[in-house]
Amino acid sequence: MTDSPTPTTQASLNRKAAPKTDYKPADVSAVRRYRRRFVVRLWAVRHSRALEWVYKQFADLFLLLHPVWKALGYQRVEGPVKFVERHVKGFLFDCRMCGQCVLSSTGMSCPMNCPKQLRNGPCGGVRANGNCEVEPDMPCVWVQAWNGSQQMVENKAILAVQKPVDQSLRETSAWLRTTAQAAARKEAAKTTETPA
Repeated sequence: MTDSPTPTTQASLNRKAAPKTDYKPADVSAVRRYRRRFVVRLWAVRHSRALEWVYKQFADLFLLLHPVWKALGYQRVEGPVKFVERHVKGFLFDCRMCGQCVLSSTGMSCPMNCPKQLRNGPCGGVRANGNCEVEPDMPCVWVQAWNGSQQMVENKAILAVQKPVDQSLRETSAWLRTTAQAAARKEAAKTTETPA
């Protein structure tokens, strides 16, 4: 019986053409480097209940500062606030600055980290180990969102259907937008309560 020849593929040709050296970089792993990117993000999900409380206090503080933001002009403070928001949320949640933050309803797991940028739950390709089908070394953002939301006080918020991402709001401050919207609702409620 004769052995059939191994098929020639581009990968096998590349391996043969690669120069052979004795040098092997120590302690270098693409997987390890990649995992460092989402270690803090997973920490945030595990501590979602505490971060929910912090987020609520922060939102209340920003709403108290609405007169200041209004006096200075929301457009004028957008730059500095966006700078702080990008760095704080970028570090904690790997924020993509979509301008429409839903962390408080997704268990402190940013859905924009999903390679498919799904805003309303996982795709059908979540692996058996709970990792992403597109990036196999990354835990699925939506599996993490569900786990984080179950620890939060407002744990039913994850069931709310999110609107599609409005790309025109990308790279803007969600903190200021949320504050302005909350202030407008508060003022509207005040005018309906007072008789004319």
